[in-house]
Amino acid sequence: MKKKLPVSKNEDLILTIEDLTYQGMGVAKVDGYPLFIEGALPQEKIKAHVVKVTKNYGFAKVIDFIEKSPDRVENEDKIYLQTGIAPLQNLSYPAQLKFKRKLVTDLLQKVHLDNLEVSDTLGMDTPYYYRNKAQVPVREVNGKLEIGFFKRNSHDFVAMEHFLIQDKRIDEILLKVRDILRMSKITAYNEEKHTGMIRHILVRRGYYSHEAMVVLVSRVRKIPNLDQIAFLIKQQCPDVKSVMLNVNPDKTNVILGKKTIKLAGKDTIQDTLNGLKFDISAQSFYQVNPQQTEKLYQLAIENAELTGKETVIDAYCGIGTISLNMAKFAKKVYGVEIVPEAIEDAKHNASLNDLDNLDFEVGEAEVWMEKWQKQGIKPDVIMVDPPRKGLTSSLIQSAVAMEPKKVVYVSCNPATLVRDIQEFMELGYQVTKPIQPVDQFPQTYSAPEFKGYTPDPAQIDETAVNKDTQDTTVEISYKANEITKPESKDITRTIIVHTPNGTDQTVIQKATLTRKVILYVPTGEIKSVGEWNPAKWERYSAPEFKGYTPDKAQIDETAVNKDTQDTTVE
Repeated sequence: MKKKLPVSKNEDLILTIEDLTYQGMGVAKVDGYPLFIEGALPQEKIKAHVVKVTKNYGFAKVIDFIEKSPDRVENEDKIYLQTGIAPLQNLSYPAQLKFKRKLVTDLLQKVHLDNLEVSDTLGMDTPYYYRNKAQVPVREVNGKLEIGFFKRNSHDFVAMEHFLIQDKRIDEILLKVRDILRMSKITAYNEEKHTGMIRHILVRRGYYSHEAMVVLVSRVRKIPNLDQIAFLIKQQCPDVKSVMLNVNPDKTNVILGKKTIKLAGKDTIQDTLNGLKFDISAQSFYQVNPQQTEKLYQLAIENAELTGKETVIDAYCGIGTISLNMAKFAKKVYGVEIVPEAIEDAKHNASLNDLDNLDFEVGEAEVWMEKWQKQGIKPDVIMVDPPRKGLTSSLIQSAVAMEPKKVVYVSCNPATLVRDIQEFMELGYQVTKPIQPVDQFPQTYSAPEFKGYTPDPAQIDETAVNKDTQDTTVEISYKANEITKPESKDITRTIIVHTPNGTDQTVIQKATLTRKVILYVPTGEIKSVGEWNPAKWERYSAPEFKGYTPDKAQIDETAVNKDTQDTTVE
């Protein structure tokens, strides 16, 4: 018989908000059934209207606030909440820092690592106007070319002139470029018809150098009066040292295409990070919050406890930002990165700073670790700063095989950090210093970017979704087989990936639960039943469907939940 849910769609309820999800949505419970409410904060009492219900959770919207949180910010501009540019703007900044720390501690508690210390989140003095890079869509509104952003979870365009978290000068340059394109009668991209010219405007600006770069992202290579447009941009914005054209002819949400052409000025702009110079191209990966990145790298160096005698391996070196920072305090640094262009940039940046104690290699980190080990290289410190999917088991095993004295882990996804900590601990390593959250993206939930909120008892949290369009979802169901013996049980997990083009992919994974203990009293009555040990699933990574995000266009891969509360055992 189908279980009756405690709430119904279109029902009005009085709710008390208990928590926030990692996306900043309020969480209320009705007889243990969680409802997610956008714009509601903990401690608030609201009247809400239920808009959607599923088997395990539902969504509601605020009709009225009965009691408001003392942490609520009342003067926020609704447009920044609607577009997702600043989804935590309605929460005071001290409360944002506590919220982000709590997301880390909750993850640790869930896997019984709550004995690990987590420091207070390191925030910014001025948590606005910090981004050194902007990628804004261009569309036509009422016959006029506009810049702006999309409403959350939609393709609905909202024209905007100020973006709150971007460098103010970047906003000024965007408006100048917009007006030049209007004057030049250049058409905006039409996503539905795949017509028009300019899709996005990308602007980068050096925090210290104040050099700026403008990249026009176009559907077509030929644009009328392109040389004149580039001339006007440099004339009206003298700090713009580089004007580029990027051609992206595909029907895609990916922002940049493969081909970039210089229109005026230099190929790159330059900025500094902890006193080191870096040349930055249109497609370089470079941290977008330089103020916090400097603090982050300084913390990494402090935790590595470098004295100038150490050998360091940087396993995800990118363009060398961390490697170069480490090289100032280490005897030798070896960097490895799978992207050839990034390694070329890393070598160039090392030369730019007259650093000769670095070696950079192209390839997979675990492969090069094995080669270095055979060459007799013994690292004192292994530095890892992986993408959101975290470390592979093979990399962890390769790192441990080299027996470094320390592993310093910089993470952009604490869910995979916690998972990887468990594996390091199983192989004999221990967390010896407090975990330090660093707020790279104030006013947003994007940094740290955490896994989804999991109510008690834990719901399934292996969800891979496009953060802007929700184009892709993952459904996971569990089926327990018959108990094969009193101490163990085999279970399977079915993962169905729904892709934007309507095709489905199905993955079956298996794991085993083991029972810890069953005690009986002399009368034959069961006195107590021990818990099930966690099931260790295979690591599942969502396919990289492309979607627009503020920094990069991709769907981030998920971490596997090892918590067996996802499976009910009867």
